[in-house]
Amino acid sequence: MSAATVRERLQWPLLTPLLALLVLCLTWFWHDDWPALTLVTVALIGSIVAAVHHAEVVAHKVGEPFGSLILAVAVTVIEVALIVLLMTGGGKGASTYARDTVFAAVMITFNGIVGLSLVVGARKHNIVSFNASGTGSAVTTVVTLAGVALVLPSFTTSAAGREYSPSQLAFAAVASLALYGAFVFTQTIRHRDFFLPVSSDDTGQATGLLDLDGDGHADPPPARQAWTSLGLLIVSLVSVVGLAKLLSPTIEDVVADLGLPYTVVGVVIALFVLAPESIAATRNAARDRVQLSLNLAYGSAMASIGLTIPAVALAMIWLSGPLELGLEPIQMVLFVLTIVVTVFTVVQGRAYALQGFVHLVLLGAWLFLSVHP
Repeated sequence: MSAATVRERLQWPLLTPLLALLVLCLTWFWHDDWPALTLVTVALIGSIVAAVHHAEVVAHKVGEPFGSLILAVAVTVIEVALIVLLMTGGGKGASTYARDTVFAAVMITFNGIVGLSLVVGARKHNIVSFNASGTGSAVTTVVTLAGVALVLPSFTTSAAGREYSPSQLAFAAVASLALYGAFVFTQTIRHRDFFLPVSSDDTGQATGLLDLDGDGHADPPPARQAWTSLGLLIVSLVSVVGLAKLLSPTIEDVVADLGLPYTVVGVVIALFVLAPESIAATRNAARDRVQLSLNLAYGSAMASIGLTIPAVALAMIWLSGPLELGLEPIQMVLFVLTIVVTVFTVVQGRAYALQGFVHLVLLGAWLFLSVHP
């Protein structure tokens, strides 16, 4: 790859994160009027698009499944920072903000990203294939994490309401980290092949691993470009969370003015934060790499719980007030429906557009009931 080609590829992705970071700095103390908020919104969208580009460059360099893991962990670290910052600021929904944001991440990834990926992939390739063993283990891990972190607090009796006692919260944090670490070891070292794209016949039956090097795509970028993209990916993600934080008071005001539940704030922020992964997953699905789309979706949900719960548990050492992690009844019903549908989706290792549409309907039901519970 020539130097001119590298410069051409990096031109807009290089400028966009830097300009977004500049907007973040300029508007940090001045963002109360609509011109500033419009500028923040435009910069936020640009940061999301740039983050997707740089994540794909890094993923192309390191290979799979490491590439999917990088984007999932990077976005989740930023999400954790956003949750802790907003909890520190207090407010009416501070006690449930972690729960609402994490649950929103689970619903968006399980139903939004998975559903859209299946529809896009099946629309172009009729039937899409993936490794049921690797995908099934990812789903099992996320369900266990969500059960420990979000379901059990609704039934424990050591603390009032839907809360964990300090010792229970500590156990949930350690268990979450252990599960997440075990899965990452399995995905990247012990059984890496289970998370690579598979080739298939005309019926969608998997026939072997897909040749990622011989599929007509460009050669991996040089190391210098990959390191540059990694740095710009971090800048983009920092800009995303910072700009989203600037918009969050406006979102809160709009939610309050409309008389909507405060959980809507967590939904909106989660939609912004997960936008890079959603776009990347859709692109992979269009290239008949649905396995990578599923890696992104379930890996993001897993990282969202496995990293957020320990971080919030640590933050509660100096944060005052309650921490409600247990799901509300309507959230629990939607979660159970999502699990059932997900099991039937992944068990065969292949899917078509209808299954993706079912997931999108579940996403729509969750979004609607979040606004009108």
